[in-house]
Amino acid sequence: MKPLRILVADDHEIVRRGLVDLLKSHAGWEVCGEAHDGREAVDMANKLKPDIVILDIHMPNLNGLEAARQMLYGNSLSKVLILTIEDSDELVRAVLNAGARGFVLKSDATRDLVAAVEALQSNKTFFTSRVAEMVLGGHLGHSGPAVNKGATLPSLTAREREIVQLVAEGKSAKEVASHLEISVKTAETHRSNIMRKLNLHSVAEVVLYAVKNHMVQVASPPDLAASQKLSKT
Repeated sequence: MKPLRILVADDHEIVRRGLVDLLKSHAGWEVCGEAHDGREAVDMANKLKPDIVILDIHMPNLNGLEAARQMLYGNSLSKVLILTIEDSDELVRAVLNAGARGFVLKSDATRDLVAAVEALQSNKTFFTSRVAEMVLGGHLGHSGPAVNKGATLPSLTAREREIVQLVAEGKSAKEVASHLEISVKTAETHRSNIMRKLNLHSVAEVVLYAVKNHMVQVASPPDLAASQKLSKT
C-alpha cells in the first residue's frame, strides 16, 4: 500500500518542524516536501503531486488561500488543509471558497491535526466544532456587509491577487516584477488596473483591502499586562 504523501507549508520553521514530526510519527504517512512560503508550496505541489497539502494561511509572497486556489486549480487530486490562528466567519468563508477541505486552529494542531489528515484521507472534510456549527447552521451565507465587502475578491485574477498581496506587503514595482518574473512596466500596469477595478486610490487602500480579505496578516498589539510588567523591571 502506497504511503499518504503530505506537503507542509509554514513560514515559521519551528512550527513547520513540529508539524512534520507529528505527521511522520503516524504509520503510513510520508512528508514529501516542506515549503516556507505560498509560492514555493504551489511549485512543490505541482512537481510532487502530494495527496494532501497543509497550508499556513498567513505566509509571505503568496498567502495560504491563494496558494490553495492555484494548486487546486492545477491538481484536483490534492486535498488542502488550512492552518490558522483565528476562525472568524469571514475567514472560514474564504477558506471554503478557496476549495480547502479542512480547517484547523494552530492552537489545536497537536490535538486535531492527525484527525484532520485522517478525515481528508477518507475523502471527508474536517472543521473545528465552532466552524462545523457555522457551516451546518448556514450562518456563513447570511452575515451581511462583511460578505459583500469580500465579494469583489473573486473578480480578480490569480495574478492580480498575487500583486495585491505583494503591494500590501510593501513591495515596490521593481520587487513585484522580480517576484513574478515580469517587466517593471507590466507590474505597474497590473497595479494600476487592479486599483481601477477595485476603485482604490492609494497603496494604503490596497493594504486595507488585503487585510479585510485576509490576504495579509496584521500584527497584534503587545499584551498590555506584559508591557506594564516589563516597564517595571
